[in-house]
Amino acid sequence: MNLNTEAQKENTFDAIVVGTGISGGWAAKELTEKGLKTLVLERGRDVRHVHDYPTMTKDPWQLPDAGRLTEEERKFYPVQTRTGWVGQGNKHWWVNDLENPYTEVKPFDWIRGYHAGGRSLMWGKQTYRLSDLDFEANTKEGIGVDWPIRYNDVAPW
Repeated sequence: MNLNTEAQKENTFDAIVVGTGISGGWAAKELTEKGLKTLVLERGRDVRHVHDYPTMTKDPWQLPDAGRLTEEERKFYPVQTRTGWVGQGNKHWWVNDLENPYTEVKPFDWIRGYHAGGRSLMWGKQTYRLSDLDFEANTKEGIGVDWPIRYNDVAPW
């Protein structure tokens, strides 16, 4: 008999990161660099360059229904369409809310896509450089948690 008596020790982690998009990938990098034993889990399919971007060469006016989902298509995304982000140009990234439901205690617009690479793919592969305004918005608006850094801290990079 071959028993793994070290299983608990081998399968114990200091941190678990789910998803390797912009946030998860950075979190995993920082945690491992600080010496934590980190497990990274990915959910969904690998994204193949060019092949998995069916609308990448289309201009907005070339998309069906002026880029908007049809009423029939909207039925599959009752929660996620509240964000205003789901459309003809990116619907292939989004999770079908009917097949992947979650319970809302109060409204929460959860943007979900099950693919390697994270939500930046769902935003049309655009992530804009931050400015002073982005780092100070929560404090100025009196909402959320203030950033622990400011733009000048990241400007060199």
